[in-house]
Amino acid sequence: MSKRAVLEVIALDVEDAVAAQAGGADRLELVTEMAADGLTPAPATVAAIRAAVDIDLRVMLRLADGFAAGDVDRLVEVAGEMRGAGADQFVLGFLDTHGGVDLAAVERVVGALGGCRWTFHRAIDRAADRGALRKQLADLPGLDTYLTAGSATGVDDGLHTLFAEAGRRGEPGYGQTLLVGGGLRLEHLPALRRAGLDAVHIGGAARPAGWEGPVSAEAVARWRAVLDAGTD
Repeated sequence: MSKRAVLEVIALDVEDAVAAQAGGADRLELVTEMAADGLTPAPATVAAIRAAVDIDLRVMLRLADGFAAGDVDRLVEVAGEMRGAGADQFVLGFLDTHGGVDLAAVERVVGALGGCRWTFHRAIDRAADRGALRKQLADLPGLDTYLTAGSATGVDDGLHTLFAEAGRRGEPGYGQTLLVGGGLRLEHLPALRRAGLDAVHIGGAARPAGWEGPVSAEAVARWRAVLDAGTD
């Protein structure tokens, strides 16, 4: 029996979380402030969502727009607050001014996670050398996923990179799951599945009314159905 493909949905609040789970989401990414592409939510929001749904949650650790770490001491504090609110999976990723991974910042924050699983987010799509980034992060505890479109401009321009990286699975630095997101559309899914890419991430696509409206269970269910159809 084949493994179920992973559908991750961005949730801003309890209403979003409940609808996403009802539509068939496997996991939620919890954020606030989508005008800044997603910042760390309040601990109370995380606790309320944790109480409302029973699927996996990954909480964003990002304090400001952009990919600089900023106040690393505060990020470490926030990680502790989120764990206290019930979070046990996270999303993070920091670059330096040259487009390289800010390894010191990432290592400090990861050190506060106590071995929890985490995703390196789309900072990889802005990295100067994504292969070098992967090698630098390869042995960090808990890293099991890269959220990526394959390109800073989205999946349309990143398909070649996504397919190439999928083909390197098992090589050093390429053992993590590729969670495809960023300009993703339903019509991309069959080709992604044929390439062995079986994890996807949606945000606006789950919200027919845009970011001012809630997640639609029906919209999520459409993605679930196409994802489950595999390569057809």
